[in-house]
Amino acid sequence: MADIDIRIEGCAGRITLNRPKALNALTYDMAMGIHAALRDWAGGDAVRLIVIDAAGDKAFCAGGDIADLYRTGTEGDFAYGRKFWADEYRMNAALFEFPKPVVSLMQGFTMGGGVGVGCHGSHRIVGDSSRIAMPECGIGLVPDVGGSMILARAPGRLGEYLGTSAARLGAADAILAGFADTYVPEGDWPALIAELCRTGDVAAVARAARSAPDGALVPQMAEIDRHFAGASLNDVLASLRREESAFTAATLKSLSRNSPLSMACTVAMVQRLRGTDGIRPALDMEYRYTWRAMEQADFLEGIRAAIIDKDRNPRWRHDLDGVTPADVDAMLAPLGADALTFEEEE
Repeated sequence: MADIDIRIEGCAGRITLNRPKALNALTYDMAMGIHAALRDWAGGDAVRLIVIDAAGDKAFCAGGDIADLYRTGTEGDFAYGRKFWADEYRMNAALFEFPKPVVSLMQGFTMGGGVGVGCHGSHRIVGDSSRIAMPECGIGLVPDVGGSMILARAPGRLGEYLGTSAARLGAADAILAGFADTYVPEGDWPALIAELCRTGDVAAVARAARSAPDGALVPQMAEIDRHFAGASLNDVLASLRREESAFTAATLKSLSRNSPLSMACTVAMVQRLRGTDGIRPALDMEYRYTWRAMEQADFLEGIRAAIIDKDRNPRWRHDLDGVTPADVDAMLAPLGADALTFEEEE
């Protein structure tokens, strides 16, 4: 059975992620299949819109399949990872810039690479089981696949908070933060997909929309905005430590697990990207980090601790308070001739 099912149904281009036992983790070939379909469907009238969904009830896509990235990186081959990320980011840009409606239906976990597939369309649907997050700082990366753009556009200081803490968002919070647009009860999804395929009328999404149950973020926004208003990770930590509350205790606990270098760079990225247009500046900045991630950051150690050895005891390169502005600038410096491009590359 194929890992991804790409076909045309009626008026719709259909993409179904089909690795439910692996939580629909995105492989390189799956990403390239999506990009090829986008190129095929961008012109002409055969496809009026795209519908993206996933098999199973646990996850839309819980992230990228990183086994090959870890294997090649530990062997000293950094070229494979750099190509993987560059090609994936081009697909993310193609989704964001697609000239026709793109409807995504995201049940269960949508994290990391799943955000890059599900959260860049024009009509992003969540339901009661939806849990969206950018947990990359926990494995020594930064929010990527265009996720830094969404974080930079989030209201207040949500971007800094969500990017560093990896907080999981239910339906209402995902909509508030800009990762989704519409709540539709999951029992209504099959009928909605059928109507979209039959009619090609994306207005069916608005007709199916309902009010999402209340989320958790709105009552926390004042604290988030106050504590994450600083110019650096160290400023955030200092603010959190000055005040004792349930929020500050929980947030400090979350931050203490993650790569300090990743979090410091995430804060800088969100702030530098705020106010920029389109997805390409975000992907360009993300690639500056991921290009260096295996050799100069905590990615391989983060994968070892979380996925390979599962000891949950990563040995990060920096102490929580030990990242300097120079460390951040070194990871986010322009890549020159190695910079991400958006032309098709063989």
